[in-house]
Amino acid sequence: MPDDLFSISDVAHAFGLSVPALRYYEERGLIEASERRGRVRYFSRDDLCRLAYVQLWHEDGMLSLADTQAIVESDTVTDRSRLIEDQAARMRERIGNLSRAVAVLEHMLGCRTDRARDCPMTGTYIRARVDAALSGEDFADDFLPKAVEP
Repeated sequence: MPDDLFSISDVAHAFGLSVPALRYYEERGLIEASERRGRVRYFSRDDLCRLAYVQLWHEDGMLSLADTQAIVESDTVTDRSRLIEDQAARMRERIGNLSRAVAVLEHMLGCRTDRARDCPMTGTYIRARVDAALSGEDFADDFLPKAVEP
């Protein structure tokens, strides 16, 4: 066997993946083995570059496999840019939501009221949320107070 082919188990170990994960990537068309001998798949260095490219989007870029596949299979920079812009916008929204969640948790952690619902900030928020729900209104109030601009 040529020195530039690597078994699926060697690739899995080298890339921190399981053999079933690599088989699944291959089943989805994300990667392709260069050669098969019996039941063992073998990958070339070029195949490994394709795998590293997939990992760039899936693991480093935190994209789903479907979104990774769409980007990897995009034919033009315009198509790829549109997909990336959409993903970046969704991630910025998620980051905002996560930042808000951390701030809520930090407030709750620092709140020294024995009963959390008796906390002035938490209680006000909860009552406003109940009132909105009972009136059928959308609840748009934010738990955290608005930052005061200088």
